Amino acid sequence: MAETMIAKIAVSGLPYRLDRPYDYGIPAELADKVIPGVRVEVPFARSNRRTEGIVLALADKSAYDKLKPVQAVLDPEPLLTEGQIKLALWMHERFFCTVYEAVKAMLPAGLWFKNGKRRVNDKYQTMASLCVPTEEAQEAAEQKRRKAPQQSELLRTLAAIGRASLPDLREFTGASAQSVKALCSAGYIQLTKEPVFRRPELAKGGQTLPPPELTAEQRRAFEGILSLCGDRASGALLFGVTGSGKTTVYINLISELRARGRTAILLVPEIALTPQMLRTFSSHFGEDIAVLHSSLSAGERLDEWRRIKEGRAGVVIGTRSAVFAPAERLGAIIIDEEQEDTYKSENAPRYHARDVAKFRCARDGALLLLGSATPDVESRYMADIGRYAYFTLPGRYNERALPEVKLVDMKSELRRGNGGSISRLLRDELARNLEAGEQSILFLNRRGANRLITCGDCGFTYKCPNCSVSLTYHSFTRRLMCHHCGYVQALDECCPDCGGILYHVGVGTQKVEEELGALFPGVGVLRMDTDTVSPAGGHDVLLERFRAEKIPIMVGTQMVTKGLNFENVTLVGVISADQSLYAADYRAAERTFSLITQVVGRSGRFEKPGRAVIQTFTPENQVIRQAAAQDYESFYRSEIELRRLQALPPFTELLSVTMSGVMESEVHGCALRARDELVSLTRAEPGARVLGPAPLSILKVNNKYRYRVTLCAPPGAGMRRLVADLVERLGADKKYRDVSVYADTNPSD
Repeated sequence: MAETMIAKIAVSGLPYRLDRPYDYGIPAELADKVIPGVRVEVPFARSNRRTEGIVLALADKSAYDKLKPVQAVLDPEPLLTEGQIKLALWMHERFFCTVYEAVKAMLPAGLWFKNGKRRVNDKYQTMASLCVPTEEAQEAAEQKRRKAPQQSELLRTLAAIGRASLPDLREFTGASAQSVKALCSAGYIQLTKEPVFRRPELAKGGQTLPPPELTAEQRRAFEGILSLCGDRASGALLFGVTGSGKTTVYINLISELRARGRTAILLVPEIALTPQMLRTFSSHFGEDIAVLHSSLSAGERLDEWRRIKEGRAGVVIGTRSAVFAPAERLGAIIIDEEQEDTYKSENAPRYHARDVAKFRCARDGALLLLGSATPDVESRYMADIGRYAYFTLPGRYNERALPEVKLVDMKSELRRGNGGSISRLLRDELARNLEAGEQSILFLNRRGANRLITCGDCGFTYKCPNCSVSLTYHSFTRRLMCHHCGYVQALDECCPDCGGILYHVGVGTQKVEEELGALFPGVGVLRMDTDTVSPAGGHDVLLERFRAEKIPIMVGTQMVTKGLNFENVTLVGVISADQSLYAADYRAAERTFSLITQVVGRSGRFEKPGRAVIQTFTPENQVIRQAAAQDYESFYRSEIELRRLQALPPFTELLSVTMSGVMESEVHGCALRARDELVSLTRAEPGARVLGPAPLSILKVNNKYRYRVTLCAPPGAGMRRLVADLVERLGADKKYRDVSVYADTNPSD
């Protein structure tokens, strides 16, 4: 095969154990079209079924004598650069995914094919322009003024403005399609098709403003961070209390990078934050901004991706997947609220945006800037040992005070006969805000009305038939719902087992909304959770209502805890601070501290001083007290020592192997074998230990049982290849053909 070029191709639809570059011959008629980065159709397996693949590289020889040929080329030009192909190959090794899964994560959904056709086509508009000199067009317009007034007006307008889109031209002149056609036939004008970019409304820039002025503290941080921006890769952590102006530093940094001809990517953890960020950044960067997140239409997402790839946008703002934006000459990737779990993908490829950003910055000689009021413990440790430069903004912008925080012991509330979810102190503070015409935000990280419905006589509870969880009651629809598989059923009038009285236990955002309605009749309450966002038309619609209509109280889940700036919000209430504290996860304390600190920081961000009320059943808990005091350094010091004693990240790396299937005995048996093999393989490895097998916190989801084995080992100990080989062996074993096996790094569940 020496005289024929060979294409190394990643084929779609393969299990992890079979994923590798496959060699294909390149027919002479496709020799100029089969190049790295384009998608192709190839015959695969014994059936020679037409399968999509992507060209990774070209070679002039193969280890195989007889190769199947590439059948078709699907793209006129490469979708992936050489750097992006290297990223996909790295993700295959790092995140236990196939190369094609990595490629699909990088590209917008509109590019993929269905039944041989691309899902979303490019959008075009028809442009009209003159084919003759301006003077000739003006003379013809005068001649046609009486006999053909529409043609005359068309020529007069084009002579004045040169060219215009045909719909706009016809609307402005009132001309018919027949008049346009007549001028085309006479050779006066020509029509051409040009691509047009579908853009999200919020991303359309207007007049741009210079970067905002920096305070002395902000300038020190900015200049230190800017000094790291050169041709060498670097990393920095920016710790700033809530309201300290981290966004102002970001804007000034990006402005300087754009002046140097470099691009920038800004990641935010929640779609809810994107509209607010876009408004702020659009006022400074205008049309230079592109936005990428899952709430865009397929057409908008495709066109924003194209604008970035063609160099029409140099500032990218988006959620997790925006880390793959095809920005060239990358100057910085900024990850705001970098501690958030939403930066970790729960589906293949199970990547963390921070890890991908590190790879891209190392490859492109760019800066990775992590920003947070509650940095990830591992990131803070990296700053401690000098891996990241460390910058701080210890005070709020213009020296505004942090909110005054009060703790409420909910055990005392129960002893006083208050069994509701709103303490007396919080009720009084809400009433004070209502009287002052100021707004309040209440946070509870559970939607629905009640966690479960139970019978007081026989103890019956409603369970999901598909998952090992209780059903959550939603009072608005009087239905019970599983938040994992979507199963829904109606609530009975009495216990279906014994006919006893049903009791409502636990509270969610819907129940809190009802309690507020009873406490403050006629007062507007806005609920923001998964149940209300979609029907309302998106996060930005609800947030704009809260701002514009000055709705007195907003109650919501995690989406109200970060990044929101409302001038009139002076009170924040945390309904149940303990809810996430005692989860079976070593990150539980960190998540709780971060959530409380972030939501408290929504209060008093402008001229009016802020207050916060934290309700808890364990007011003596150290984490609760540290969060109430907004004392991150104290929390970090105690938490990092606990991690050191327990040999947990960042001192080790957790590599998990998860099994799922419909037969629990088969899943458990597969997990036992994985445990035994890992124990045997790591016996001689210092510091390595194998945990499990153990059921996941929710054993059954969608009728599939789930068990996990975890290898805990020092970072960089070479354990990743060992785990990958184990997954491949288990996947190839026919004994476990009904068990799905996958690996993950530092899983978030």
